[in-house]
Amino acid sequence: MVKRVRGSKTGRPIMVLLDLLGRRWVLRIVWELREKPRRFRELQDATGASPTIVNSRLAELREAKLVELDAESGYRLTALGKELLRLFLPLHVWSEKWAKAVAI
Repeated sequence: MVKRVRGSKTGRPIMVLLDLLGRRWVLRIVWELREKPRRFRELQDATGASPTIVNSRLAELREAKLVELDAESGYRLTALGKELLRLFLPLHVWSEKWAKAVAI
């Protein structure tokens, strides 16, 4: 069965991923988990998002196998989540150059 997402009739994996990553606060939560696990309240404070949104986004990220909950340390990136973050780091570096070029 094809999973339909916003902006895609095909449900191709890249479209499903971009739909997930394009949801408000998702990338910020992933970014906040880049160095260490965090408890729910820490993520809420770090992002400034409402508890409802943080809870919803964490559920989506857990379903996508990018984040997991460890009873002792809190939420953390899975191996897939860490790999995704590694793939984004070159884009982060490029965006710094781009920002200077367009005077952001």
